[in-house]
Amino acid sequence: MEVIDAILLGIIQGLTEFLPVSSSGHLELGKAILGDDLVPEESLLFTVVLHFATALSTIVVFRKDVYNILKGVFAFKWNEDTKFVAKIAVSMIPAAIIGFTFESELSALFDGNIKLVGFMLIITALLLYLADKAKNTNKKVSFSNALVIGFSQAIAMLPGISRSGATISTSVLLGNDKTKAARFSFLMVVPLIFGKIAKDILSGDLTYESQNFSLLSIGFVAAFISGLFACTWMIALVKKSKLKYFAYYCVIVGLIAIVFSFYN
Repeated sequence: MEVIDAILLGIIQGLTEFLPVSSSGHLELGKAILGDDLVPEESLLFTVVLHFATALSTIVVFRKDVYNILKGVFAFKWNEDTKFVAKIAVSMIPAAIIGFTFESELSALFDGNIKLVGFMLIITALLLYLADKAKNTNKKVSFSNALVIGFSQAIAMLPGISRSGATISTSVLLGNDKTKAARFSFLMVVPLIFGKIAKDILSGDLTYESQNFSLLSIGFVAAFISGLFACTWMIALVKKSKLKYFAYYCVIVGLIAIVFSFYN
């Protein structure tokens, strides 16, 4: 991997983690186009570093919310902040169960399956288009909503299904306020990312070579900065009902991926 590859993959991860176009799908496409010549362990380490960068950018963007949530939790009071944490915990259940139960099967899908990515991007486009047509409300995410949104997050483990697109679309289609839907979608993934990173570290699957430190650092910075931009921008776009443009984009990229799969 060259420096330019690390920068491009970092930007792809940072933008697509928040923009509803599937970060996993785009990383697979990026690796297919650039040529992923890393050994599996190094590739996994680089992916983990990029995900950590985007999780950190989420915390920075929502730093006030995170501070209030932590303050409410440590105060041991049942209030809006602790209810929010409980809802996030509920939303994590489907993804945690499916992720641990079908880990090997899911991992097998991330092996240059560009055709699958293409079809899943088209499904993402449909969800975004339907959500964009929904009317805005002042409704908050309920506990039952959190569970349904959690199932959407679990389905988004498939490469090409946008996690943010699926969860925000599901939340909006359930009648929730669009801004609240985006906030919940972005914060609900942070515990899962850190949990996955911890699992990969404890499992011993990650390997580190000192000569790769510069590339890891470059990828991290690129993902973090682009993540800050994308997260802030996405909140405004959801509020203004601009998701349909991403739907068009997903259809175009999906079709290109499908065509590309026949010649790769």
